[in-house]
Amino acid sequence: MRTAICERLGVEFPLFAFSHCRDVVAAVTNAGGFGVLGAVAYTPDQLDTELTWIDERVDGRPYGVDVLVPGKLDASALDLDAHLTDFIPERHRDFVTHLLSKYGVNAPPQPVAASTDEFGRRVTAAGATGLIDVALKHPIGLIASALGPPPPEMVAKARAAGVPVAALVGTVEHAHRQVAAGADLIVAQGTEAGGHTGEIATMVLVPQVVDAVAPVPVLAAGGIASGRQMAAAMALGAEGVWCGSVWLTTEEAETAPSVKRKMLAASSLDTVRSRSRTGKPARQLKSAWTEEWDSGPESPGPLGMPLQMLVAEAAMARIGTAAERGEPGAVELANYFVGQVVGQLDQVKPAREVVYEMVSEFADAVERLSRLTALST
Repeated sequence: MRTAICERLGVEFPLFAFSHCRDVVAAVTNAGGFGVLGAVAYTPDQLDTELTWIDERVDGRPYGVDVLVPGKLDASALDLDAHLTDFIPERHRDFVTHLLSKYGVNAPPQPVAASTDEFGRRVTAAGATGLIDVALKHPIGLIASALGPPPPEMVAKARAAGVPVAALVGTVEHAHRQVAAGADLIVAQGTEAGGHTGEIATMVLVPQVVDAVAPVPVLAAGGIASGRQMAAAMALGAEGVWCGSVWLTTEEAETAPSVKRKMLAASSLDTVRSRSRTGKPARQLKSAWTEEWDSGPESPGPLGMPLQMLVAEAAMARIGTAAERGEPGAVELANYFVGQVVGQLDQVKPAREVVYEMVSEFADAVERLSRLTALST
């Protein structure tokens, strides 16, 4: 299964695991894949701690870091002298209060690990640069930019450190822009994927992007949680796969137990692209939260990024606490980012086992195709 990207990055399997959980990143990396830690969840100091923890456990094996740098943001995020919470309209605050009351969420406000301003500005180019600087002090093998072209400073710093730059795209046009901005690797992510996605399906998107940016290597993402799906992606011309949702139900995952139970019971019809968590369309588990924001008669409509992030994450901290206590209204509201493959995630397994199962099933799928080819000759 060794492709050119395996040789370039020094990994055994072209299986990239995006996760906000250091345990998943380390487990997949140690199993022969390539773990990628989502950095937006952390302050620079926290990220340094997380990466040091990974360094101590992967014995020099390569792993990566992903930062969120959207091309468009609410203008408030760019005013460094402003307090972001001042830009949240009273109507939106009142709507959250109404939702918590309607669903009987009694958990008090949770302490915030970082200031709201610092949290909100992590998705700006300046905020991402602080995370990039920390990441490049560690022996990472890749740095990825999600949502927008990698900022010039990110590309320059990565080049100086000898670290390849990856970028996620949802259209051919995005792919051209990312390559022009300096991306060394493109992740073509279909609409089936969890998190921020476009509207084009993986089966359609991947071969278009492969042809458009050749010889730049492409990874396929979206709807990939098994070896058969991995084989299909490689048949489309991808050199590997980038997976996120499949790790959310692993033993190591950071997923809250109440949400993990909802995922294990969900079908592939139980996700929705909604702006209710971040202000940008992101696929997530359907819940009362998404329904109230997207179609509730009293909804003021989501704000732009990062303001909606601030609104949602403060509320979700309270909702999560109440859901873990078993409060039924909080369980209705609780959700997380996940793709349509949630319908095939029905067991909790170690991340290492998921890697080996995907690799084994990939080999079986390729062998089956080989037999079909032999029969036709």
